[in-house]
Amino acid sequence: MTEPLSLTVEMIAVIGILILTILLFVSEILRVDVVAVLVMVLIGLTSLLPGYDGLVPAIDLFDGFSSNAVISIMAVMILGAGLDRTGIMNRLAARILNFAGNTERRIMVLVSTAVGAISGFMQNIGAAALFLPVIDRICKRSGVTPSGLLMPMGYCAILGGTLTMVGSSPLILLNDLIENSNVSLPAHVQELDTFSLFSVTPIGIALLTLGVIYFFLFGKKLLPKGTSKALGTGAVTSYILDVYGISGQVFELTVTNKTTIVGKTIGELEDEGGYEERIIAIRTEGKVIVEPDRSTEIVANSDIAVMGRYERIVKIAARMNLKLRDEIRVFQEAFNPTASGIAEVVVPPYSAAIGKTISDLGCRRNYHVTMLALYRDDKPIRDDLIDLPIQAGDTMVVHSLWRDLQHFIDSLQLVAATDFPKENERPEKIYYALGIFVFTLCLVLFTDLRLSAALLTGALLMIVSRVISIEEAYRAIGWQSVFLLASLIPLGIAVEKTGTATWIAQQFVGLLDGVPSVVFLFAFGILATVFTLVMSNVGATVLLVPIAINVAIEIGSNPSVFALTVALATSNSFLIPTHQVNALIQVPGGYRVADFMRAGLAMTVLFLVVVIAMVHFFYHA
Repeated sequence: MTEPLSLTVEMIAVIGILILTILLFVSEILRVDVVAVLVMVLIGLTSLLPGYDGLVPAIDLFDGFSSNAVISIMAVMILGAGLDRTGIMNRLAARILNFAGNTERRIMVLVSTAVGAISGFMQNIGAAALFLPVIDRICKRSGVTPSGLLMPMGYCAILGGTLTMVGSSPLILLNDLIENSNVSLPAHVQELDTFSLFSVTPIGIALLTLGVIYFFLFGKKLLPKGTSKALGTGAVTSYILDVYGISGQVFELTVTNKTTIVGKTIGELEDEGGYEERIIAIRTEGKVIVEPDRSTEIVANSDIAVMGRYERIVKIAARMNLKLRDEIRVFQEAFNPTASGIAEVVVPPYSAAIGKTISDLGCRRNYHVTMLALYRDDKPIRDDLIDLPIQAGDTMVVHSLWRDLQHFIDSLQLVAATDFPKENERPEKIYYALGIFVFTLCLVLFTDLRLSAALLTGALLMIVSRVISIEEAYRAIGWQSVFLLASLIPLGIAVEKTGTATWIAQQFVGLLDGVPSVVFLFAFGILATVFTLVMSNVGATVLLVPIAINVAIEIGSNPSVFALTVALATSNSFLIPTHQVNALIQVPGGYRVADFMRAGLAMTVLFLVVVIAMVHFFYHA
């Protein structure tokens, strides 16, 4: 046991910064990545004190941006995007249907197992996002409702992140935190071991199996009985009408010489009519513009395409002296289901659209996408959309050409919940992508190359072989996660360097004096679970791993195992939709917070029991 430490001014400063960090994370006054950068800058400013180098030396303050963990996360994101661009997920959907047929339980088992396995080699939010259109396609073909599949898929995506050391941000970060702790170890303590790629695989297999069996046995009782159906590509479905009140029918009208709307803008006309109708195309001087900007003026002898209800369109045409055609002629090619349609698009927590209004985004002006409705807090919003700020978890209902929708999704880092034809898929590159993926795994497993270098080699090969373009690679990176992780690393260094982790560990051991080591493991498992529900899992890992290591040293247990327990337990995010994956599936699945709590309570307890049991007996804590 180490010598008892006295509380110093440095420790008090670090504890103060820790408390501030937790409060900012919980209050959500600022975005989590902004909080992380703020904390990093605050730590850097301590070097301005006369005669003091700072809580972290200024020369080391930005080491997080070049850390093994950050580079690894960026490379994993690019590798995942490369696999997606080949259309391999669509092939996987077809295979799942061939094996499972139309039986909901069998589909659930296959989908959950597949997404869990993929999550072991890429970020779980990425795996879940890839499977949203897969589930949409499966639901359309099988008649199964999304609510019966999305939560098991989401939970298993989180559980699958524990299959390897690159499956989740906390596990990628873990080895870096252990290496930082090795620098500050007491002289009598042996250097801590780091973990290889598959060190956690037995635990991950047990957890993923638990998730699949859990929903197989109890899914019918736990999951809401949703009535929603998946969106049909370009088609007018009862789903859109029932959930959003949007007819989806398109009518073609000619602007005659007697028309009263000549000279008015599209925006003025839509504002006069409320939110029922949208002008989604116009032809002037022989040129067709789909999703024209609101500032576009209506001119005589032009044609317009309007989306709305037939009875209302008839009244509008009569009132404004517009000629209503019996069928689509001018815009027939533009509104072919293979070219355009209605789609649901989910706003994930890392989207660039968050905090901006529809007006700020300039959906029509910049992307040629018409916003029809927004789904938030279990209700659709159709009125006054222009000035409504976008939030994480929102579902946008939009109409556009498919090629424009893809640009819209890529530019704002959105996720399509509707399967639609993608022009940028490269099926001819599928074997290149799979070969590169296998080669990358071989580099990780059979060479001494650093994890970040091995993964970055694979990412670079995806770009060089043109599986993915460099622009697509940049867009694939979740920069919010990168800045969050890189900016919190100095906080972890400060906690170790100042002895704060050791002091907190000594107080913790004093409270639980004499209890078996397994009790300490459970305590850290519960702490990590609580922390990750109210703040980011990366933040929880950075704060708790140094403390866990020092507690293990104090009680004579294996510090690496204690650190691993924390990194695993920060994936125990099932009770409320604060985890990125849960936020992603909440609206498409029609889930309420109560649904997560009902399904997540037992899962949370079972997760902890399995993790602690496996760690204690398999790794000999």
